[in-house]
Parts: sequence; C-alpha cells; structure tokens
Amino acid sequence: MTQETNNIDKHMGCRGSKKNYRWPGTYHITISVAERQQQPLGHLVGDASKSDGDPDAPRILLSDIGMMVEHELLNVIRTHYPMVEVQDYVIMPDHLHFIVVVHHDIVSSNGRATHLGQVIAGFKKGCNRHYWELIGLSLHQGPNQGLYQYPHQLQGEPAPASTLPASLSAPVPIGSLPASLSSGSAATGSFPGSLPASVSSSSAATGSFPGSLPASGSSGSAATGSFPGPLHAVHPQGKRTPSDGTTNRPPLFSYGYVDVMPLEEGQLERQREYIHNNPRYRLLRAQNPSRLHTQRGGVNTALSPTALKGYLQRECSNSQFDQETWAQLQQRLLINPTTNHIDCDTYGNRQLLSGRLLPVVCHRRDTSSFTRQKSCCLAAAASGAVLVSGRIAKGEQDIIDTAIAAGYPVIILQDNGFPDLYHPSERLTNLCANSKLLMVTPWKYAYRRVNDAITVAECKTLNCLAQALCRTKDAWWQQP
Repeated sequence: MTQETNNIDKHMGCRGSKKNYRWPGTYHITISVAERQQQPLGHLVGDASKSDGDPDAPRILLSDIGMMVEHELLNVIRTHYPMVEVQDYVIMPDHLHFIVVVHHDIVSSNGRATHLGQVIAGFKKGCNRHYWELIGLSLHQGPNQGLYQYPHQLQGEPAPASTLPASLSAPVPIGSLPASLSSGSAATGSFPGSLPASVSSSSAATGSFPGSLPASGSSGSAATGSFPGPLHAVHPQGKRTPSDGTTNRPPLFSYGYVDVMPLEEGQLERQREYIHNNPRYRLLRAQNPSRLHTQRGGVNTALSPTALKGYLQRECSNSQFDQETWAQLQQRLLINPTTNHIDCDTYGNRQLLSGRLLPVVCHRRDTSSFTRQKSCCLAAAASGAVLVSGRIAKGEQDIIDTAIAAGYPVIILQDNGFPDLYHPSERLTNLCANSKLLMVTPWKYAYRRVNDAITVAECKTLNCLAQALCRTKDAWWQQP
C-alpha cells in the first residue's frame, strides 16, 4: 500500500541531495500559479463518469493565459534547449504538471553549460512577459510607477466585465490568441503521451527567453533548491518576487517548482497516469467533497497512549521497543489533548466506521491456520462486516486485496499521515469515491522516501489501532 499511495505532493519543496540537474534524466515537474491568483489558466469541464475519448470526458478548457503557457511549454523550451524534451503534460486551472526528459547535458544556445533550474526559470520568464501583455500591463513599467494592483478577478473579487481584460473574463477560442502566440502547433487543452510531431523549432515563437541567463541572474523567475542563484528583491508585503527587473509586476507563477525524479520500476508510468488523470481527479474531488478530501481528526479510537505503550511492551522485544522508540512514536501520533486518546485523520467514506468492524491481523504463530482465517474474514465481509487492517503482513495483503476484488468495503490503516494536498492513485481514488475504501491514519504527516522501512513498533501500533477501532480482539476469527 505504501508504494501505491505515494503521491506527488509529498515531495513538495524537496530536492534530492544526490541529484545533479545538469545531467541527463527524467523529471516530473510541477509549477503552481502565484498564490494571490485563483484559476487563471482555465477551468474544468466534463463528466467524471465519462471515459477517455468521450466528448464529455473531464478536461481543462484553457483560457488565453493557459493557451499561452501551453504554447511556451511545447514550442519554446525545445527551441532554446534541444536536449530537453517535454512529454506528458497537463495544464490545470492553477498549476501544471509535465514530464521532461533531458537527453544529454544541458547547454544553452551560446554553448554555456547550465542546468534544469535555469530552463524552468527561462520558461517562467517567457510566460511572465506574455502574461503581462494579456492582462494589459506594460512591459516597461518601472520601479517608480508604483506597485501594480492585481485585477479584481485575480484577487477573487467580483468586478464588472468591462473592467476585466477579455483574456481573464472567460476562456476563448484559440483563434483569439494574439497572432504572435497562435502557432499552428499549439494544442487546445489535450495532453498527448508525447511531444506532438508538429511541434518544431520553426513553429516556435522567438524572443520569449534568452538561451542562457545573464550572470547577474535577472531571470523572470529563478529556480529554488540546490542551485546558487542571485539575490531576489523582496515584495513590499514580504513576498519574494522574481527579480529586481520585475518587482512591480505580478509573476504568473509562484516562486520555484517541485520535481520528482522517478527511480523505481513502474514509478514513471504511475506519474504519467497521474498527469493524464489530473482533470478527472479534480472533478471527482469536486463531486465528492466529503470522500475525496482529507478529513482531520474526529475519529476517537478510545486508545490512550498509556494503553498503547503497554501493548507494545508486550508485543515487541527489547531491541524493537525502548524509551527512545516510544518518545519518537509519541511525537508522531495524533493525540487529542482533551480526551488523551489517539485520534485519526481519514480519506474516504467515514460512514464505513459506523458498520460492523472486524480487525485483520496475521501473526506468524497463526501461519498454519491462515486458510481458515482468510475464509472467516471473507465470509464476514460477505455478510456485511467491514474488514480493518494495516495491510502489512503478506497474509493481511492477501485478505484485504481479495475483499476489494470481491467488491467488499474495507478500512486500511496507513503507515504515514496525509499531507494537506493528498492525491492517492487512480485505483484508490475510485474506491474511495464509490464508498469501498476508507484510509485511516493515527500519524502526523512526515516526508518519507520510497525505500524508508516501517519499524516493528509502527507495525504493532497499527495492529493495536485496528483492534481499538473495531473494539474487537484480532483473534475473533478463532472463535467457534
């Protein structure tokens, strides 16, 4: 389950210490719009129940600004950096995801060695320039002209249509895009599996950003992370702005970007799937706000830290559980200060907690009786019980996966907390939307790498929580 529930958002702001962004590789890049804006890149349309290929399938109807960003992404990056190929991508109303493949060491058009951060900075600079044109802001506005005030729509305030630039009032056909941007190869909101063959340097707009950035670092937006960069001007309200040259003009995108470098087998394909299904995910979440959003607290396990500690002392050896281990667990657990009980966050249908709950915990001592345990669990699920498990041991995985395949609802305890923006895989999302799954966690969220192992004490904690939630011992299936 840990592999499947890994998501892009858990990597927010993280940079791998062993990455060298000048070298070849494949990256999943996420860029968000500036925080004060709402959804300037377009809006979501379609029906989440419709499959791909259907005219009503979920998709993003891009605004002028969104189409401009798409053009810059598909045409201009490859023009200045032929070794950098943009593959799968999706432009969402307030952010974009894309897979970028660096085929060999990144070198600018003037022969200077550079890195991916500068490529992204150049892309954002080009987008900024056209964005300012589209919202009617002069590119030559200087520091003495005062801080530019965001249009009302970008602040989320109502305003008469006559006061809004046409590009912000509603998405428009691609024919209305400025002639300098309406390349014949520009896409219309779809997200192909690879760069269209029609996208070539001959069709790209020129002058969007230089082949390399000046030594002074006056990029429209500098990358964050492990690359040393120039000093940045500070917004009068304390916000960082792209550079001294654009202090008085609002950037389209927020500072920096997020990257994930797929290393595990199958990880790249999962990320391609994530990108492809982003519009469907958002539409599903909008249609199922209670099931497809993290719900904080409110699930009282009636288990006190003291009771949990006693359980772990009985179940773990001295090498698996000591005072230091307990102190670390206490820091991670969601303990309600009012009840002094362990609370849980959830993702999915909480109504499953009101059913008849039965814990699924497979012990080594019961290996010879596994066939009976599995049969009892599935029979109980068939009669309406909801199986609850940390799904850690192979036997637990077998029982829970078989129950899911049979269409029975289950509750799975997670070995990590949920980040603020939590997006499970397509399979888990669909199960939650259809009330077949509730994911529960007693932990605060902490960034963990894919290969970080769960400790014995953490496993035993989940087993204890499963029994606490069910108010039933894990040996229930052994009863005659």
